[in-house]
Amino acid sequence: MKGRRRWCWRGEHRRLALLLALYTLLLLLLVPYVLDYGARRARADEEPLLRRCPSLEEALSEWGWEQRPPPPGDDEEEEEEATAAGNGSGAGKRHIYLHATWRTGSSFLGELFNQHPDVFYLYEPMWHLWQALYPGDALSLQGALRDMLRSLFRCDFSVLRLYAAPAAPRDPLGAAPPAANLTTAGIFGWRTNKVICSAPLCPAAPLPRREIGLVDGAACERRCPPRALRELEAECRKYPVVVIKDVRLLELGALLPLLREPGLNLRVVQLFRDPRAVHNSRLKAKQALLRESIQVLRSRHRAAEPRGPPRPQQPPLPPGLGLLGAGRAPAQHRAELFLGGALEVICQAWLRDLLLARRNPAALRRRYTQLRYEDLVREPRAQLRRLLRFAGLPVPPAMEAFVVNMTRGAAYSSERPFLISARDAREAVHAWRERLSRQQVRQVEAACGEAMSLLAYPLSAGERRGEETLTPSLGTNAVWSMLCVLLCGQQVAV
Repeated sequence: MKGRRRWCWRGEHRRLALLLALYTLLLLLLVPYVLDYGARRARADEEPLLRRCPSLEEALSEWGWEQRPPPPGDDEEEEEEATAAGNGSGAGKRHIYLHATWRTGSSFLGELFNQHPDVFYLYEPMWHLWQALYPGDALSLQGALRDMLRSLFRCDFSVLRLYAAPAAPRDPLGAAPPAANLTTAGIFGWRTNKVICSAPLCPAAPLPRREIGLVDGAACERRCPPRALRELEAECRKYPVVVIKDVRLLELGALLPLLREPGLNLRVVQLFRDPRAVHNSRLKAKQALLRESIQVLRSRHRAAEPRGPPRPQQPPLPPGLGLLGAGRAPAQHRAELFLGGALEVICQAWLRDLLLARRNPAALRRRYTQLRYEDLVREPRAQLRRLLRFAGLPVPPAMEAFVVNMTRGAAYSSERPFLISARDAREAVHAWRERLSRQQVRQVEAACGEAMSLLAYPLSAGERRGEETLTPSLGTNAVWSMLCVLLCGQQVAV
């Protein structure tokens, strides 16, 4: 009996082992088919979205990011050029463009480069062009801005004379002096420029160029006489790195010709900030930003012009954010309507920039990086090192102390929004929670939700009071349906 039971147990064990082996073999055979089926479904799901959004490919190809197979050898050659331009921190002159929009902390970011002893820095030089061509629209001015940027990076400041307003004559009855006499004192933001306000351009400057510290604008104006632009150009050529910060270039795609230009060696740092914090900050300076907001809003008409097949109409945003549904708003609220509508246009431009960067074209490889303002103020030392390493610059210990002091001030103040000073930047990150109404928050999220998702800014519906709401890194998942709504469902503002 015992032998018979042992024989039965061994038989069952053999059958079980055989079944397990057969199941394992079957799974191994099915895995390749499952993976191939998933890939086919992914491609099939993407194609209907493109068909439902007829002008999507046209919109994507506007800046040269269409999905066409490159000619043999072209992609490898372009990638080699990008690698050569991105490698070697000390090889040739380097040019950095700080790509941002208003009230994102871009002045603070630019000040970090202004302080570096190896950097020649210009603060928003394209202000001159926007003022001279007002009222225009942001999209139509991008070509002129790009050409101006090319000249400035090559230390050719004669382009500023084309757009500089002549100074008021001392004799009210006399003729105005020509704009050709533009000096350093006529450049926007010159009073805080470390090069203009230090030797050799300003022998009486209180601080030497290599000493880290904010420039006293009033002292610079008293002690530093105006100098000819050719002297400033000569100083520009001495520095290994030229950095320009501006907020008037609407889209990253406009920089692609410069990124591909041989010998320019351009790199781009794009700064982002929570749109709710941006809107809160813009409301504090709404009168000062009114002209700029109008120029941005005018581009909305141009972007909404129909191209290709008719686009489906999308429901308007809730009233009070943009011009849609604004109706006959009281005069005191019109500035806020302009600011909100401009923010919607800016968020759409952000989304296009993020999708362009996600495609990682050869022109952007090793030449483009993203930075969130919240990350900069939470980890100032680490982010400073990352930025300077990207620019090929050393990290002076005094600059690490400077960036910490600037972000750990006594308190956050919005009384003078355009003044660069030490403040509690961590408090500024969450100030919008106390100052924006629930309706304002919902309106911003309705206009900027797609970009917020890619930038890892969670919506308020998923937040709890007092919790940290930032994820540690930028998001990378895009939803094609969101892109279709944005690029194919624009509604004309009236």
